Parts: sequence; C-alpha cells; structure tokens
Amino acid sequence: MFEQTFKNIDDILYKDAGADSELDYIEQTSWILFLRYIDDLELEKKDKAELKGQSYTFILDEEYRWANWAMPKTADGKVDHHKAMTGNDLVDFVDDNLFPYLSKFKEKADSPKTIEYKIGEIFSELKNKIQSGYNLREIIEYADSFEFRTSKDKHELSHLYEAKIKNMGNAGRNGGQYYTPRPLIRAIVEVVNPQIGETVYDGAVGSAGFLCEAYTNMSKDRDALKVSDLNTLQETTFYGKEKKNLAYIIGVMNMIMHGIETPNIIHTNTLTENIRDIQEKDRKNVILANPPFGGKERKEVQQNFDIKTGETAFLFLQHFIKILKAGGRAGVVIKNTFLSNTDNASTSLRK
Repeated sequence: MFEQTFKNIDDILYKDAGADSELDYIEQTSWILFLRYIDDLELEKKDKAELKGQSYTFILDEEYRWANWAMPKTADGKVDHHKAMTGNDLVDFVDDNLFPYLSKFKEKADSPKTIEYKIGEIFSELKNKIQSGYNLREIIEYADSFEFRTSKDKHELSHLYEAKIKNMGNAGRNGGQYYTPRPLIRAIVEVVNPQIGETVYDGAVGSAGFLCEAYTNMSKDRDALKVSDLNTLQETTFYGKEKKNLAYIIGVMNMIMHGIETPNIIHTNTLTENIRDIQEKDRKNVILANPPFGGKERKEVQQNFDIKTGETAFLFLQHFIKILKAGGRAGVVIKNTFLSNTDNASTSLRK
C-alpha cells in the first residue's frame, strides 16, 4: 500500500537540489514521517481521553500541528490550497519557525524517555535540506497518506523503512555504519533468545535493527501476552545509545515504526563513559550489538577503560562485558564474527 508512496517521495527528493544521496533521502523522509506519526499519536490519545470523559492536552501548539501547517483540509477532506503554504513560504516556515520551535522541546522535557525529549533531540540535530517549497509540498501530501493507527499499518511501514535503511547502507558515504543485514540480526536474536522481563541493550545502536528484531521476536505471540507484558516491552525492555546524529534519528524512527512509542535511545558516545562508574542498576540482561570496528578513539576516551586501545570495537567489548548482568547473555558481531556467550565457545563473552 505504502511502497509506491515511498518511491514517489524518493523521486521528488532526487530532483531537489538539497538532497544528494540515499542518506539525505532517508534523513528528510524521517523528519516528515516523524511529524506525521506525532499527529496520529496525538489524535489517538485525544480519542482515548474523550472515551474516558477526560480532556487531552496536545504536545504541540495548534500552529505547529500537522493539520494546520502541513495539511489544512476542506470539509470534504481535500487539501485546502487557500491555507496550505507552498514555495518559499513553506520552506521559510519550516526553517525559521517549525524547526526552532520543535528543537526547544529538548530543554522543556522532563526526561530523555519522553516523546517531548525525542522531538527536541531530533529537531535540534538535523535541518531541512529540501530547497524547493513546491517539492516539499508534494512530499507532505504523499506523507499524509501514511497511517500509524493499526498494527498492520505499522508493520508495512516498518518493512518499507527497513528497506530504505538497507538501500542507504549500500549507498556509500559510510552508509554501512547504519545497517546490519537483517538475516544476521534475526539469527543472533534467535540464538540469544531474550525473554519478557529481561532488559535488552545495544550500545552502538545504529538503525536499531537489533532492538527492533528483538521486539518483534518477543512480541510475536501478542494475543497470549498480558497488558503488563506489553507495557514492559514498550517502556522498560529496550535500551540503546548512539553517537552519530543521523543514525540516532533513524534508530528512533525505526523503533517507532515497529510500534515502540518512546524508544529508550540516548544520543551519546558510549565510549566516553567510564566503565568503572557502571553500577549494578545500569547492567542489562541481554546485549545485542554490531559495534563499529576500525575506528579510532582519542587518548582521553581510552582512559575510561582498563585495557587501553584506540580500536573502537575492543573498547565496546570492554563496555559490554562490564554492563552485562551476571548470568546475562550477549550476541555481538565483531568484524563479521558472531560472539555469543550462550555456548562454550572460546570466543564467547562471559560475565
């Protein structure tokens, strides 16, 4: 249903002077999709509140809601072209009003675990690259057809978004850092087999493929799960950290597409954290990751580790060993070698 819409959006971005590659395509598609998602989320919460006889306070001020700036409509549900901005007016509003407004949510949010914080984080880390307001108007109208209300819609959107991430990973400009082949991820998740009630962690989250696949695996028998199980999966199961701006945004969006409303992903360089400061409360039951290898870290970062090395993959291994709970399980890819502590292999990670 949505596949052609994604292709249409890519075709428009290809023609725009501000988007140069698959990396730009997914970045620009992501922020528009995110705002479309926020609109559906707010309307869904409003409907639920009204069913309970309660009022709902919108996250976004009226001027910045999708139905007002992006897609004002007439009574028959068509775009109101008398109110809908386009051309320079639309680009100026997005650049000078919308993005600055949304970026301030990071300062106002109660904690990084809230949707308000995610809004602020995303819009303080990227910018609109679509130079033509006419192209942006077309993309917005295509994006308006996306829906996040049903599990079926989210499943289709997540599948298509994964395909875009894969294309980006093949597009050069270090695109591969965001993408781990899904068959490999699926195999690792099946071997490690995380269970509801366990915490799952990826300290080099990238596009969040491991966390998304773990969520899919753990929620596959949804009809048999209790409401408390579903809440646990949503709120206190999946945790990640990511250094790169675009990877962070893609990871958050990918988890949202898979049905996790407020992903517990923090935008930070994991390796700047001193492993000696990790306490029991910080430790996780399951680690799933494909950390970057071949990278180099500065001397001051290396001081955070017992074994000093500039190789990022070896630093991440030390971090993972320290943050893994006693009796926990880990599946980690190092230079295309899968390390697992679920067997007696000499290459296993053990706590």
